[in-house]
Parts: sequence; C-alpha cells; structure tokens
Amino acid sequence: MAHHTWMVRAGEAGWRFEDFERQSAVTIGWMEMNDLTPFRTRDDFVRQVERSYPDAKKGWIPGAAGQVFRFVREIKVGDSVVTYNPSERAYLVGRVTWEYQYLPGQSVDQPHLRTVEWRGRVDRDRLSVATRNSLGAISTLFLIPVEAASEIERLLSTASQPTPVATDVIAHQQVADLYKDQLDRSLEFIKDRVNALDWSDMQELVAGVLRAMGYKTRVSPSGSDRGKDIVASPDGLGFEDPRIVVEVKHRQATMGSQEIRSFLGGRHDNDKGLYVSTGGFSREARYEAERARIPVTLMDLNDLVKLLVEHYERLDVDTQRLVPLRKLYWPA
Repeated sequence: MAHHTWMVRAGEAGWRFEDFERQSAVTIGWMEMNDLTPFRTRDDFVRQVERSYPDAKKGWIPGAAGQVFRFVREIKVGDSVVTYNPSERAYLVGRVTWEYQYLPGQSVDQPHLRTVEWRGRVDRDRLSVATRNSLGAISTLFLIPVEAASEIERLLSTASQPTPVATDVIAHQQVADLYKDQLDRSLEFIKDRVNALDWSDMQELVAGVLRAMGYKTRVSPSGSDRGKDIVASPDGLGFEDPRIVVEVKHRQATMGSQEIRSFLGGRHDNDKGLYVSTGGFSREARYEAERARIPVTLMDLNDLVKLLVEHYERLDVDTQRLVPLRKLYWPA
C-alpha cells in the first residue's frame, strides 16, 4: 500500500512544535467535537461539526469537517507527517505509528492525537522554491504533493551531506516564476469575487474605478435602460471632454455586434464609449468596435479586474467594500 505524506501544523507560529517533538505526536484542536472514534464517513463528521459549532457559517463547515476527517480516518499508520517550526526554519519529519486517539487529559486545547516516530529535520533553506511553495498552504492539515514529499525524504536521508545551493540567478528566476504564478492565481480569485456581484454593485464598481482614475461619474437610476449606465467626465456633468458613456452588461452571455451597434446608435460625435461585459465579446463585436465612428473601448472581466487592482488604493471606501482586497508583500 502506498503511503502519503501529510503536513500537520503545530498551531499559529508553531506554538505547539516543542510539544509535538517531546510527546512524539501530532495533535489538532476542535475540542468541541469531543471523541471522534465513533464517526466513520465524511458526512458523519460534517454533522458533528454542525452540532459542535451551531453558530458557524455554512461555508466553513465542509472545510473543517474535511480536515478533521483526514486526521482521524485518512491518515494511516505508516504515513509520513511533517510539521514546521518557523522560528528555527526547520521541518520535523516523522512516521505515524498508531491510530487516532482522543486524549483530553493530555491537552484540553488539542485533544485529538496521532502518535509519531520522529525521524529527523530538514532545513527550509535546503528545499527548492517549488517545494517551499507547496508547503505554504494555510490549512492546518493537508496532503503534501508527491514531488515535494520525495524531495523532503531525499534530504532527510542525506542530512549529513552538503546540499548544492542554487545560484542566485536560478533562485531569483524561481522566485520570479513563483510570483507570476501567485499573481495569476490571485487575479482569478478576484475575478471570482467580482463576477459574484449583482448587476447594481457591478455598475457601482465600474463607476468607482473610473472615479479612482480621476473622473467624476453620474450613475443612471436603477431600471433605466437608455444605452448608458454611467457617464464619466472631468466635471461630472458631461459638459467637459472627454465625456465617456458607459454600458455595463453583467451576464454570462457573450456580447455580439448587434449589442455594440445598439450602444453606438445613441452616441454623440464627441462621446467616447466604454462597453463593459463580464461575459466577454464575440470577434464580430470587437470588429464592430474597431470600425465605430467614435472611439469605443470593450472591457471584459479580465480587463476590469486588472484595472481594479491597478487603481485599488485610490478607490473610495464604498467601492473597496464591494471587493475587499488585502495587500501582499513579495521579495523584489
């Protein structure tokens, strides 16, 4: 039977790392759930989480149940387990030696326990950038990818031997590639959040981004459909150029050439057009915009999110509340 390698975090900032090492065990909290020995299926664990945390948000329950289920039922005797000490920048690596136990007398806060035979340590600095990234998940417990587990095992068996260190150029390129991957992921998550807005909030988001770019905006009343949802201009009244007329379509359907022609039909010669469609545009629609008699910009969901991120810090508070984002610092 193939064995897996699991990460079990030792609490926030690794506060239980020394206990893990001294007790030859890994533990998790969720003390309100009590003894989990009787529960077998994932559904059993979901119901127990619901009973133990009646005020919990519904979206939190499946993830919590899944982690506890893995600790109790999916981790097998013989599996490898890894935990991290951030103060020493070292991973402690061991092998699970016994089935799940419920021992509240040993730790009230962390009563769920698996015994472990610790085999040694691997310094974080010896790991490749890719493996460090795979070990950075925020979950308390997760399955370590096979490639990362193999690297940890290899370094553990050669702990007394020097490890070749990547050149600065290679390491820098690895970090740069990792940054690009994380940036792409973050943009996708932001797109998910933006796409979940209702139409009125989407309209307010577009108006907020335009204000962050230096325009003043007038948003059409709800229910009005006269080919313009927002008018943006330097004076806010539309008298000063540029006068940007904005149409916002928040739906899955792709906008075609007919929608673009309808939008252009009511425009004045000095207008500038901005057509926002979260469902994207057909090739014919883009061709229609290119040959329009006035300048027209087509903005899909990807374009909108990139503009949102670029101008986020200049957004007003009400617009930021629509899509709350958190800044992440990355080594340059």
